[in-house]
Amino acid sequence: MDALRIGPRLTIPGEALSWTASRAEGPGGQHVNKTSTRVELRCDVALSTIPEPVLRRMYLAAPRWFDSAGNLLVISQKTRSQSRNLADATERLVEWVRQCLTPPKRRRPTKPSRGSVRRRLDGKKKAGDKKKSRAWRPGND
Repeated sequence: MDALRIGPRLTIPGEALSWTASRAEGPGGQHVNKTSTRVELRCDVALSTIPEPVLRRMYLAAPRWFDSAGNLLVISQKTRSQSRNLADATERLVEWVRQCLTPPKRRRPTKPSRGSVRRRLDGKKKAGDKKKSRAWRPGND
């Protein structure tokens, strides 16, 4: 298979990629019973040039895309054509790696403003008073 160009500095070599075809699931009549259009694109992580932090982000984002051996596995059975499913699987792999290349922004913990805390507590107090006014008291028949 040809090498996949992810970005200007990152390319997955063709030796790290392999694919197999199998019968697709779902409706499709006789066509689905006799043609192998479902494509499984496998990327051997050990042979790929994907950096370790990117692989870690990929695994944390979608562990189901990794098989028991630790290889990346992208499955496509969207179309009735094997070649289009292979193109779809490679495109999804490239997009996913590109998304994981940029590290997520760090969350800065913030405090709620004094006004928002006061408004929240005032709302809770009003709700409590409303419920208290509904309570039955002796002599309120």
